[in-house]
Amino acid sequence: MKSVLIRNAQVVNEGSTSRQDVLIEGAFIKEISDEIVDFPFNTTIIEAKNKLLIPGIIDDQVHFREPGLTHKANIASESRAAVAGGITSFIEMPNTIPQATTQKLLEDKFKIAAKDSFANYSFMMGGTNDNLEELLKTDPKKVAAIKLFLGSSTGNMLVDDEEVLEKIFSSTKLLIAVHCEDETTIKNNLDKQKKVYGDDIPIELHPVIRSAEACYLSSSKAIALAKKTGARLHVFHLSTAKETALFTNEIPLEEKQITAEVCIHHLWFDDSDYEDKGTLIKWNPAVKSKKDKIGLWKALLDDRIDVIATDHAPHTLEEKQQVYTQAPSGGPLVQHALLAMLEAVRKEKIGLEKMVEKMCHNPAKLFQVHKRGFIRKGYYADLVLVDTNQPQTVNKENILYKCGWSPFEGTEFGSTITHTFVNGQLIFNKGIFNDKVKGKRLKFDR
Repeated sequence: MKSVLIRNAQVVNEGSTSRQDVLIEGAFIKEISDEIVDFPFNTTIIEAKNKLLIPGIIDDQVHFREPGLTHKANIASESRAAVAGGITSFIEMPNTIPQATTQKLLEDKFKIAAKDSFANYSFMMGGTNDNLEELLKTDPKKVAAIKLFLGSSTGNMLVDDEEVLEKIFSSTKLLIAVHCEDETTIKNNLDKQKKVYGDDIPIELHPVIRSAEACYLSSSKAIALAKKTGARLHVFHLSTAKETALFTNEIPLEEKQITAEVCIHHLWFDDSDYEDKGTLIKWNPAVKSKKDKIGLWKALLDDRIDVIATDHAPHTLEEKQQVYTQAPSGGPLVQHALLAMLEAVRKEKIGLEKMVEKMCHNPAKLFQVHKRGFIRKGYYADLVLVDTNQPQTVNKENILYKCGWSPFEGTEFGSTITHTFVNGQLIFNKGIFNDKVKGKRLKFDR
């Protein structure tokens, strides 16, 4: 069995940072100690020299576009970019072509990932107005969650029948993850702007069209329904300060029935960035005001918001460069999510341990992921080494996404990810990939 010893790392785990050695044996962490002297003779030794060692990030929301949209991205290309970015596990969304709304179509995606994914993987089962029977067949030990688009969907997965919605919420104990924007509000706002501008609406009006009101109306309804039915609800990508009041920090995460996520782009950008970035930062829900960004940071730090994710959703540059009504929403983020958050640590917006909690520990707790998300003896060795003294600038030459662009192009980050381990195997080593390494299907302790 292959062994790796990581020496003299600054291990960031469970609220503290300390210099430690970590011994990996096979797929698992064998030992964590101030100094490990007893190890097999053929052990590979990596001298960390005080680099940060953090658990592999678990990204609970990505769109890797396979099957059916592989001109934008695929599971192989984007999982490769993810491990280069320190993300060792991902949970992918169902709005592919075909949509993962039957058990067979869901398993088809798992088969692709088993063959092609460099990171560990799971998928969400998609809900529609008429697939309750299929939803209820979902195995909670093998599938991350159910995904519902409430009020707004870009993939004809809108669940807008209130009777059906209540039935789903009442019938399953599985975590229900939701995209909340009110379709009627958005449509009315869009029609208003189209009368003035036609299709070429200024991008600065995106957060006016997909407004804070549209978000709040939908998320508050979903939360009211979850409280009524006792459903386990997770609200994706909060984008407004107003919505943060709907969530609590008065009980531990493990006891929460209703949880929330914020994504990197809503923490990094605000509406002042549209002038420079244009449709490259067109997301649903929209990047909103500075006040909203400040509110999201506050709720993240005081634990009303539980996890940080990417909502990685690439489109080609050609698609993004169309007029407002034609340009799709979404952008690539997995390669740069950790670097962006380390920049926030550097700027003292968030503590290092808190960042690890929100990106590693809490997704594992929230989804009850089996033996991942922590640096613990007996857990899978999903680990990331980071040199915080090695700056890098994002450019076309070092972008790994299939779409070939990033909203962070031109940004200098202060850190570099030097090593990523997936299940004990070194897959990314100072820019070099071991393409033979493949991830495993995530299991859930439910």
